[in-house]
Amino acid sequence: MNDARKSAGAAVLFVCLGNICRSPTAEGVFRCIVKSAGLEELIRVDSAGTHDYHVGEKPDPRAIAAAQLRQIDLSAFRGRQTDSEDFYEFDFVLAMDQSNLSHLARIAPPKAKAQLGLLLDFATDCEEQEVPDPYYGGNNGFERVLDLIENAATGLLAEIRSRWNI
Repeated sequence: MNDARKSAGAAVLFVCLGNICRSPTAEGVFRCIVKSAGLEELIRVDSAGTHDYHVGEKPDPRAIAAAQLRQIDLSAFRGRQTDSEDFYEFDFVLAMDQSNLSHLARIAPPKAKAQLGLLLDFATDCEEQEVPDPYYGGNNGFERVLDLIENAATGLLAEIRSRWNI
């Protein structure tokens, strides 16, 4: 985890396969939205991958560049793999796609408190259910990922504000 839990607020973990494209982008976008709302002391944000392919690595340079165009800095993030503690430490564990959600459901401890789901469940006016993996595509895929994540992040923040009355 990047931060120690500081408050009785919410904690959100974004998850993709390797934690170098989609989930660090979601972490960066959501951190910015939370900070803009003045809630960074009440909402903890992190990201991880279901697999250990990129543990310790920076996000994909294309993800960093696309985010930077929107004034979101991903350069300090480092890949990590989910672990059993995540299911107790986070209120939401949100996957980018069904494959990673299924993996998370299989490894979640039986009494874990985290609500598992897809990030795009919080999006509005969105036909997609999954954030597509841009890794093997061109740069425009990273822009599309940012658009989808920004939409869902706004809905997620609204849900947290409602549940935690903040």
